[in-house]
Amino acid sequence: MADYDLAIIGGGLNGVSLARDAAGRGLRVILLEQGDLGGAASSATPRLIHGDLSVLERRGFRRVRRALAERRTWLRIAPHLVRPMRFVIPAHSDERPPWLLRAGLYVYDGLTGRGGLPPSATLDITHHPVGNALKRPFGTAFEYSDCVVDDSRLVVLTALDAVERGAAIRTGARCVRADRTDIWRLAVVDRGHRRTITSRALANTTGAWTSMVAETVLRQPQPAVAAMQMSQIVVPRLFDSDNVYVFQNSDERLIFASPFEREFTLIGTVTHDFTGDPAIVAMRGADVSYLCDAASRYFRERVGPTDVVRAVTGVNLTPVSARRGDGTTLFHARRRKAPQLTMFGGDVTTSRLRAERAVTKLTPFYPMSRPWTAGAPLPGGDFAWDRFDHEIDLARDRWRFLSEAQAQRLVAAYGSRLPAVLGEAKTRDELGPAFGPELTGTEVRYLMSHEWARFPEDILWRRSKLGLTTTAADRDALAAFMADVNDPSRTG
Repeated sequence: MADYDLAIIGGGLNGVSLARDAAGRGLRVILLEQGDLGGAASSATPRLIHGDLSVLERRGFRRVRRALAERRTWLRIAPHLVRPMRFVIPAHSDERPPWLLRAGLYVYDGLTGRGGLPPSATLDITHHPVGNALKRPFGTAFEYSDCVVDDSRLVVLTALDAVERGAAIRTGARCVRADRTDIWRLAVVDRGHRRTITSRALANTTGAWTSMVAETVLRQPQPAVAAMQMSQIVVPRLFDSDNVYVFQNSDERLIFASPFEREFTLIGTVTHDFTGDPAIVAMRGADVSYLCDAASRYFRERVGPTDVVRAVTGVNLTPVSARRGDGTTLFHARRRKAPQLTMFGGDVTTSRLRAERAVTKLTPFYPMSRPWTAGAPLPGGDFAWDRFDHEIDLARDRWRFLSEAQAQRLVAAYGSRLPAVLGEAKTRDELGPAFGPELTGTEVRYLMSHEWARFPEDILWRRSKLGLTTTAADRDALAAFMADVNDPSRTG
């Protein structure tokens, strides 16, 4: 008998979504990730949960409707991670005419269905706060509803839910060989220790490494894919309003400018073909300039490359035959050959649905329960999305030493599970050493023991984005603290 029903190689959003779905249906699941969960493209997304107006423009009505249905699902199951926002498109005389934007948003509202977010509207931004940050020629804008998401925390909490439903998650574990007969036999190097794992089925969800894993680990023909690099930039905050700007660029692309970690603005996305090693992907200077110029067409305050405090970039795959953005799932099984799934590409919005459909492909091989993930909240998400501010008030009532901003960050990260992080602390001193104004020893210990954090960058850039404001001294102190937690003998 095999050790597991499903072994998954790759701990990005596709991999952990598969693990969660399959574990919840009763399968014995193990996921192997050689680095950190969400350590590549899954932490470099545009951070949007949306129907995608660019797809609507290409008349992909069914795809938009499906994505908008998933938007409703995410608001229901992850209200701490997914936040509704008002998106604003200033009308530009050189781009799409206003009547076309208005008509498109009318269709978008219709595809959303009932019980959704507020409908679109036309704004006179000469007398509206959203116009304060924009150049004067812009007088009209169109406003509509969509959502933003903390992509890297979505990966981690999806993995956490998978574990709580019986899955095994191994980070720092690399599959170096997989032999396929009627079962899969995997040779794994798990934090320096070699072990063998057997599984009745295998999923390759290694993202940009899909082709390399197929060739070198599975020893199979590589799928016909194209690699695409997607990049954003982070700059100091450009506007005070709580909305997302959607800018029409001269090449007809839509560029988003979103509030980011209170003190910053995220601008993106630019995409292009990629060749090379995805492990060392870097944003091109031309891409930085492109996004700066696109934002500077609209904002009063000019954005230049010297304003960029961080570049966020990753590599995703699309099939060569069709450059589509809704992801690809390949399934292969034949007599005396164990089943194999290959998943790559796709956006955050439809990740849950992709995993549900992929696991369903295994139903002829295993007895399993019905799809369930659309109705089950992620850890900490068991409250209504419009009660988010109430959760912040509850947190400040219980832990009175928290500022409004601190409580908001913590609720956005942990939701209703915040008591598991802060416990019964009455003062900030009871939370242990501080690594800057936000991060405490208690939170670090929780992230290490419950959320697979091993190194400072796991905490500063994926479990949070506190790396944007953490000093070098605090980063060094955090590294020393984590080393002590991993090896208590260091403290004597």
